Amino acid sequence: MSAVLEKIDHDNYDDDYIRSILRKVNVIAMAGASANWNRPSYFAMKYLQQKGYRVIPVNPKEAGKDILGEKVYESISEIPVKIDMVDCFRNSDAIPPLAEEAIKVGAKVLWLQLGVRNDAAAQKAEAAGLNVVMNRCPKIEYGRLSQEIGWMGVNTRVVSSKRNRRI
Repeated sequence: MSAVLEKIDHDNYDDDYIRSILRKVNVIAMAGASANWNRPSYFAMKYLQQKGYRVIPVNPKEAGKDILGEKVYESISEIPVKIDMVDCFRNSDAIPPLAEEAIKVGAKVLWLQLGVRNDAAAQKAEAAGLNVVMNRCPKIEYGRLSQEIGWMGVNTRVVSSKRNRRI
């Protein structure tokens, strides 16, 4: 993959930029994947699998088990197939080593989920030739760009990053 030539505005992504990433990716390593059916990573993994992506879960606590038919790995580096994208369901402080692993395995894309941003890790990944997306969800972006957003569970209050308040 060629290095990123233009400076990307990580506050405002162009639809063509997101669309080009979703088109070139086949295999996704999902760092922070959960086996819990009601966690956002589980929903995202299932949706992306249904859209034809191979999503390989990475979670040290679940290593060796299966999530949605895929073996869980302890780290990105242990995955025995070529990874196109590293999708990070981890907090912002956990991103630098994940970016390092993405670079090391030759991934094309480092994608940080909703609420996750690490400019230093993004800059390092971009310098190594990776495309970077921060504070976005590939599930939501795929649905939005394919005009399926109304069909994918948005506004059902099942998929949320917020905890329920006790009133």
